[in-house]
Amino acid sequence: MGSEEQTDQENIEQPAVETEESIVGEIVEDALKDEAEGETAASEEVDLQAALDAATTRADENWEKLLLAKAEVENIRRRTQKDIEKAHRFSVEKFAKEMLPVVDSLEMGLASVDAAEGDVVAIKEGMELTHKQLLASLEKSGVKQINPEGEGFNPDLHQAISMVPSPDHEPNTVIQVFQKGYTLNERLLRPAMVIVSQPQAPTETKKIDEQA
Repeated sequence: MGSEEQTDQENIEQPAVETEESIVGEIVEDALKDEAEGETAASEEVDLQAALDAATTRADENWEKLLLAKAEVENIRRRTQKDIEKAHRFSVEKFAKEMLPVVDSLEMGLASVDAAEGDVVAIKEGMELTHKQLLASLEKSGVKQINPEGEGFNPDLHQAISMVPSPDHEPNTVIQVFQKGYTLNERLLRPAMVIVSQPQAPTETKKIDEQA
């Protein structure tokens, strides 16, 4: 009788022990799971922070590069503006230097008028020399004179102020230059004012009626 009661007691205590072990196992498993999830979350947080720090560093570097580029562009703009202003101020420097000998020649001609004592020939020669110097200086700067007398009329370079009949010239020929024209590097500055020969009217032929 005593042995049966002991066996029943053991059977009762065994399920109770198994239940406690199961609960403890679940608790431990949940704890391990929570710890693993915490480590994963912590790892993800560290990765995000590292990525954020790297992105912030790159943003700072790009901002510094932007500021440097902006400063360089501003320096280039200022240098370009100064070069443009300098070019505007001194664009006629070469032309002015070419004109100085012409001015000197004119001044010498004016000074020699009194010494010439009315020598018109000497004055004329001095003026002609000055005129040649002036034209040569203009050509060095790209300015060329248009003097189309005896040439065919060109509406791109000439402006006809009159047309007159001229049996000695072909039709549409410049027979007189009233005012000479000029070009600057092949671009028209002023057309030449010219008089052009008028085309001759066709000769009317009379038909004779032989049967009259």
